[in-house]
Amino acid sequence: MDYSVQTLPPASDLSSSVLSFLDEKFGTKENLNDAPRLVSELHTQCSDLDRTLTDINRRLGASLVTYAAFSDRFDRFFNDINAKLIALGSSTRSHGSISDGRAGEGNERADQILGEELPALAKEVARVETVRMYAETALKLDNLVGDIEDAVSSTMNKNLRKHSMTQNSEETRLLAIKTLKLTEDVLTFVTKTRPKWARLVSSVDHRVDRALAILRPQAIADHRALLASLGWPPPLSTSISSNLDTRKSTEVPNPLFTMQGDLKHKYCENFLSLCSLQELQRRRKSRQLEGYYKEVALPQPLWAIEELVNPISLASQRHFSKWIDKLEFIFALVYKITRDYVDSMDELLQPLVDEAMLSGYSCREEWVSAMVISLSTYLAKEIFPVYLGQLDEETVTNSRSQARTSLLHLVDLMISFDKRVRSLVEHSGILLSYEEDGNLQKISCLSVFCDRPDWLDLWAEIELSDALDKIKPEMDDEKIWRMKIQGAVLVSGPEDFKSPAVSSAFLKHLSSVIERCRSLPSSSLRSRFLKLAGTPMIQKFLDCVLLRCQEAEGLTALTDDDAMIKVAKSINAAHYFKFILKEWSEDVFFLEMGSDKGDQPGISVSENNEGEGPASGIFDEEIGKLERFIAEWVEKISVVILRGFDARCRDYIKNRRQWQEKGEEAWTVSKSIVGALDYLQGKVSVLEKDLNGIDFVGVWRSLAAGVDRLVFNGILMSNVKFYDGGVERFDSDLQVLFGVFGAWCLRPEGFFPKVTEGLKLLKMGKKQLQESLVGGEKWVKDNGIRHLSVTETQKILRSRVFQN
Repeated sequence: MDYSVQTLPPASDLSSSVLSFLDEKFGTKENLNDAPRLVSELHTQCSDLDRTLTDINRRLGASLVTYAAFSDRFDRFFNDINAKLIALGSSTRSHGSISDGRAGEGNERADQILGEELPALAKEVARVETVRMYAETALKLDNLVGDIEDAVSSTMNKNLRKHSMTQNSEETRLLAIKTLKLTEDVLTFVTKTRPKWARLVSSVDHRVDRALAILRPQAIADHRALLASLGWPPPLSTSISSNLDTRKSTEVPNPLFTMQGDLKHKYCENFLSLCSLQELQRRRKSRQLEGYYKEVALPQPLWAIEELVNPISLASQRHFSKWIDKLEFIFALVYKITRDYVDSMDELLQPLVDEAMLSGYSCREEWVSAMVISLSTYLAKEIFPVYLGQLDEETVTNSRSQARTSLLHLVDLMISFDKRVRSLVEHSGILLSYEEDGNLQKISCLSVFCDRPDWLDLWAEIELSDALDKIKPEMDDEKIWRMKIQGAVLVSGPEDFKSPAVSSAFLKHLSSVIERCRSLPSSSLRSRFLKLAGTPMIQKFLDCVLLRCQEAEGLTALTDDDAMIKVAKSINAAHYFKFILKEWSEDVFFLEMGSDKGDQPGISVSENNEGEGPASGIFDEEIGKLERFIAEWVEKISVVILRGFDARCRDYIKNRRQWQEKGEEAWTVSKSIVGALDYLQGKVSVLEKDLNGIDFVGVWRSLAAGVDRLVFNGILMSNVKFYDGGVERFDSDLQVLFGVFGAWCLRPEGFFPKVTEGLKLLKMGKKQLQESLVGGEKWVKDNGIRHLSVTETQKILRSRVFQN
C-alpha cells in the first residue's frame, strides 16, 4: 500500500472528525515535528485494522459455509417431510373416492396413517426443529466467543505496544465484558431449558475460561498501574508523625478525592470494568454450582477494594515491624487509615459498584473488612507466634506472669479495635447482629481464633486463671461473707435474697469474662470460650459455698445457730447466683450459644444431635447444680431442726396416759411439749432472719409436714385411748403448735392435714362414730376427710373412749 505523503484536500472537503483530529494533533507549529511519528502510528493502526478485517472476513466465510451446510441438510429434511405430507394428502383424497366394496381396506389404511405414520412424522419434525435450534445456538455462541477472543487478543496487543492508546484498550475490555455477559445469558438459558446440551455448554465454558484467565490478570494489572499513577498508596509519614488516636492530626490528601478530569474518568471506567468482571464471575459460579456447593459462590471480597488495601497494607507493615513492643501504635495506625478513607468509599466508589449491578456489596464495609483482614493476617503471622513463644519460655521457668499479661493486653487492644471499627460500619446504617456471624468475622481481628481454636483455648485458660487470682482474696475474706448485697431484690416480689457480697464479687468477674467474649465473631467461639473460662468460675463458686457448708456441718452437725447461719448465707449466695444466671440465660446472646454446641470442648457432634427437644441454655447444667445444692442443704436444715424437735418431744409422745386425764390446771398446753415448741420457734426465727424468703418458706413448710407426720404417727397411730379430757388436751396442744407457725401463714392448720383431720374425728359425737362403722369410704368422704385412708380413720375412731 502506498503511504507517500500527499497534499491535503481543502478543509471544506474534510469530515468534522478528521478536522477535530488534526486540530488536536497540530495545534501549534511545534507539533509539526511529531508528524513522522504520528504517520508511523497511523500506518501501524491501519495495518492492524486490515489484519483484523481480514480475520473477520475469513471467520465470516467459514461461518457462512457452515451455515450453508446446515441449510442444505435442513432443505433435505423439509423436502422429505413435504413429500410425506403430499403422500398423506393423496391417501386421504383416495380414501374419499373409493367404492363401498373397498371401505374396509381404506379404514385400515387410515388407521395406519393416524396411529403410526403421523406420530413418527411429528417426532421427526420435532427432531429437525431441535437440530435447527441447536445449530443456531451453537453458531450464536461461536460468534460471541469469537468476539470475546478477538477483544482479549486486541487488548493484549495494544498493551504490548510501546505507544498504546489506553482509552481504546479500556473500551475494548468493556466491550469484551459486555459480550461475556451476553454469552452468559445464553448459557444460563440453555442450562435451564436444554439440560441435555451439557457438552455444548461445557465447550463454551472452556473457551470463556481461557479468555477470562487472560482478561482478569490484565484488568488487575491495568488497575494497579492506574492506582500508581494516582499516587496510591498515599504517604504514611504524616499519619505516623501525628497523633494517631485523634482527628486533630494533619489530614493526608486522599488521591481518590483529588484526582480530576481525564484521570478520574479513566479510574472510574477501570473500576467499573473490574466490578463488572467480578459480577460476571459470580454469575458463572452460581450457574456452574447450581444444585451443588452453592455457598462457594457467595459474595467474595471486592477485587477493586482489595487492590486499594494491598499496597497500603505492605507500606504499613514496614512500620509494624518496629512496634512489636508497642502494639497500640499498630492498632491506632490501622484504625486511622481505615477511618480517613472510609468516606470516599461511600461517596465515590459505591455508585460505581451499584452501576455494575454487584448486589449485596457495601464499599464501606468491604474497605473496613479488607483493612481488618490485613491486620488479622499480620497478627496471626508475626505477633501471636512471638507472644506464644514467650509464654512457652516462661512455662519452662515456672514464671508466666509477664507473658500472660502481654497476651491479655494484646486481646484488650483487639477488642477495643473491633468496637471502634464496628462503629465505622454501623455509621452508614448497616446494623450487625450476633445472627450474622459471617459479617462479624469480616470486621473483627479476633477472627484469628476461627482458624486457631487452640489459641482461643489458651486465651480462655489465661482469662480463667487471671479471674480466679482476683477472686481469691475476696473469697477468703469473712467480712465479704457477712456483708449483704444492697438492692438484690426479686423482680417478681419484695423478698430480699439476703445474699452475701461474695456472690456479687464472683458475678462481677464472671460478667467481665462474658463481656470480653462478646467481641468474638462466631457464636461457636463464644460458646467454647464461655465453657472454658466461664463455667469453671461457676463451678469454683459452687465448690466454695459447698465447702463452707460442709465445714459448718462437720463442726456441730448444724445444731449450733452460728453453723446454721453460715449454711443459710451460703444458700442465699447460691440462690442469688442462680437467679442472675437464669436472668442472663434469657438473653438472645446466651440463647444462641446454648443452641450451638458443635465446637464446645468435650462435646461430640453425635452427643450434640441427640434428642429433638428444645435447645438448652449455655448455663443450664450449672444452674441445675446450684438448684440441687440449694435443695440438698435446705432439706438438711429441715432434717436437723426436725430431729431436734423429735428429741425434745419424745417424752410427750411416749406419755400414753396423759390422753386419759384432764389437762393441768392453769396450763393451756402440756408442760412436756413446751420445750420442743420453744426450740422449734427459736430455730425457725433464726432462719427467718438470715435465710432468703423463698428458701425460708420451703424450710418451714417442710418442718410443718415433718411435725405433722411425727405427731400423727407417734400419737394418733399408736393405739392410745383418748378420753374426753385427753381430746381437750390434744386440741389445746395443737392450737399452740399452730400458733407457732401462725407467724408465717394465715391458716397454719392447713399445713398439718393429718393431725387436723385426726382431731376432727376425735371430736365427733358417739352417734357419728357408730355411723362410721357401717359407712366405710363413703362416710369418710361425706365428712370431709381427704388426707386419711379408711383404715387410718377406723383406727383413730376406735381409739376414742366415751365416758358415761
